[in-house]
Amino acid sequence: LICLLICLMPRSVNAVASKKHKKKILNYAKGFYGARSKLYTVAKNAVEKSFQYSFIGRKNNKRNFRKLWIQRINAAARENGISYSNLMFLFKKNNIKLNRKCLADLAMNNNYLFKIIIKEIN
Repeated sequence: LICLLICLMPRSVNAVASKKHKKKILNYAKGFYGARSKLYTVAKNAVEKSFQYSFIGRKNNKRNFRKLWIQRINAAARENGISYSNLMFLFKKNNIKLNRKCLADLAMNNNYLFKIIIKEIN
């Protein structure tokens, strides 16, 4: 009798939670083209891939900024008659701890101070 009652009972599904989850995924997929923004299963794959792209993008961003800072420092250093590699060697030799971001900022926005620093370490 108990087994019969259990078999006749409707399947319990947490509709509120699943609807919330699907709504969240479709919300992330806003602005995507076609089925990627309308259908849950397609949108789920698209959103998952977009998260992977954004993770990779954050890593690439750091890489690209470092390259940009090095190019700016190199350009400013060569204006003052020294190469980038020699400049960084002199910084390490004289135990000056200025990171590339600060050096690039000095080279771009405060060129006079950058020249003074180069003259001091030479």
